[in-house]
Amino acid sequence: MIGMGYRTIKTAVGAGLAIWIADLFNLEFATFAAIIVIMCIEQTKKKTLITMKEKFFASLLSLILGAVFFEVFGYYPIVFSFFILLFIPILMLIRIQAGFVTSMVVVLHIYIVKDASLDIFLNELYIIIIGMGIALLVNSFMPNLQRDIETHKKKIEHKFGVILYEFSAYLRDSKRDWDGKEIIEVEEIINQSKGIAIQDVENHLLRNLNNDYYYLEMRKDQLELIKHMVKIVAIVSLSEQDVKQKEMFAAFLAYLSQNVHSGNTTSISLNRLEELKATVRETELPKTREEFEIRANLFYLIFEMENYLNIKKKLWKKVNRKGGKRSRS
Repeated sequence: MIGMGYRTIKTAVGAGLAIWIADLFNLEFATFAAIIVIMCIEQTKKKTLITMKEKFFASLLSLILGAVFFEVFGYYPIVFSFFILLFIPILMLIRIQAGFVTSMVVVLHIYIVKDASLDIFLNELYIIIIGMGIALLVNSFMPNLQRDIETHKKKIEHKFGVILYEFSAYLRDSKRDWDGKEIIEVEEIINQSKGIAIQDVENHLLRNLNNDYYYLEMRKDQLELIKHMVKIVAIVSLSEQDVKQKEMFAAFLAYLSQNVHSGNTTSISLNRLEELKATVRETELPKTREEFEIRANLFYLIFEMENYLNIKKKLWKKVNRKGGKRSRS
């Protein structure tokens, strides 16, 4: 059903449960407990706690100040207007303005009953506690996002493999038709995945940014290098100069494209790249200006690919220090 998401179901269950409990205790304005539940349920546990904190202190402050205000100046509409004018700057000063709506409902309850007694104070406090308690309870049930993250990671790795393969193929055949759409697609997947990874972190209150998030940051940094390489790959490919080093680098890219999903470590790829650099240095010097320029661009591509691999190497060192698993190359 459209709109019938996990959060919708939790909100519906929590709102009804809050009213039922408030009615059990014969509290006035029992439906206010449902409103609190609706306003407190957020996308993650962390956001829910932040929202609850702001709404609780704003409501408690409005309960105290509102009672004093009405008792001193009377229960008149103009008094309520002046209260809002004074109360909003206070909320902004202590940075809990997100609790304004719920705090106004509390003040309006006092205004309606025209009584600021201890019973009214406790009634409102109990409703707030019930509403926030139920919101915290139902929002403790969160979907497992790890499967989604792993699916996105596989898509990212597949796209990277395609990009590296197309680089290799384009170096070998400048007439190859490739529009580079995978670069745009993988950037979108990375951005989506980072949002999911952050959401997963915020659903675990004692966890900082996890390995999945660092992995996605690593892929984003690698993608920036790939973007820089696109133009140089095109320049080298379009040259009619027969430079055997071009084929050597194309072969390395082909190897790398096939091992994005393999169990090879980054160190193996770096060693192969180092061997490629050594072989290129041992070849005879370029004889023409065009050959020199192509060789220079190839060295630039080799340098960027080394940076590409070192980005991964640094990540896995960090992961291993924290007890994580070794990455795929």
